[in-house]
Amino acid sequence: MAEGRGNRNHPRNLQGVLQMAVEAGSASEGPAPREPMTQERIEFLRGALAEVCKGQMDEVEQMKQCLEVLSRDQCRGRGSEEEEEEEDEREEALEMLSELCENLDNARDLMKLGGLDLCISRCLCHSEAGIRWRAAQLIASCAQNMPEVQVYLLNQGALLKLLQLTDHDANSTVRVKALYAVSCLVREQEAGLRDFLSHDGFSVLMRGMQSDSEKLRTKSAFLLLNLLTSHPEHKDTVLSMGMVQQLVSVLRSPHSSVHEHVLGALCCLVEDSPRGVNDCRDASLGLEELLKQRVQDLKGREESLEELDCCERLRAACFQGQPQDDNGMDR
Repeated sequence: MAEGRGNRNHPRNLQGVLQMAVEAGSASEGPAPREPMTQERIEFLRGALAEVCKGQMDEVEQMKQCLEVLSRDQCRGRGSEEEEEEEDEREEALEMLSELCENLDNARDLMKLGGLDLCISRCLCHSEAGIRWRAAQLIASCAQNMPEVQVYLLNQGALLKLLQLTDHDANSTVRVKALYAVSCLVREQEAGLRDFLSHDGFSVLMRGMQSDSEKLRTKSAFLLLNLLTSHPEHKDTVLSMGMVQQLVSVLRSPHSSVHEHVLGALCCLVEDSPRGVNDCRDASLGLEELLKQRVQDLKGREESLEELDCCERLRAACFQGQPQDDNGMDR
């Protein structure tokens, strides 16, 4: 009877296994078990704990299998149906790797297995857009919050390839995913920022904000704002590119979520920067009138409070109480 009751109470998850281990092994809290553990329960406990311990090894094996799929030579001359199946397998492999590499240990293991080299050398330049954007997504998953992996990717030349995809790829999803990977390599990463500057990354962001893709415009403006906020020492570099003129041009496009980031970037460029203020005062831009109209349009819209605040800050910095020949800021 007692043994039958024990059989019905076998734990079905890790929490239950650990609880069983505590109850079986601890003699300090409460009396000893009334009955010795049955052989069946011992074997079950051993098996369950073994499964837990080999979980990480199983994930490494999964990654190896995915890399095997990605390493296969493309078979030319086969039927289109078979080629499509191969591409589907490669896309599934990249998606699985991205999911697995959300675990930082797996991201490091993938780097050691040569998976990132394969991703850079073959997948980022693949003829199929579905492979290219999934490869960029995998790089982003591995690089996020992993300085060791970030430095490795930078040393392998990943950033230049990602910037080229962001700038020139014909597929908008590839461009958006590539820019996301760029962001993971340069934000809070000094070596990445140096690499970004050496490859004229700010020009890539400028062109991204002029794209037909709203996602790419928004992400380009957001990254520009982030970099200017974190690294104000690069303001002069950005101003020398004519960035103020480009940002004002974006503001004249139909209103969208990108405008909040653009206005934030303009606020960064005029803060403690006479050159930035002068650029915004250029009469040919018509920024003062544009800001006045935007304030009127946004008043009373609770979801636009941050954008409205940026408009007011820009007006105060550049146009309120300032003589035309005064380079100072009215704070």
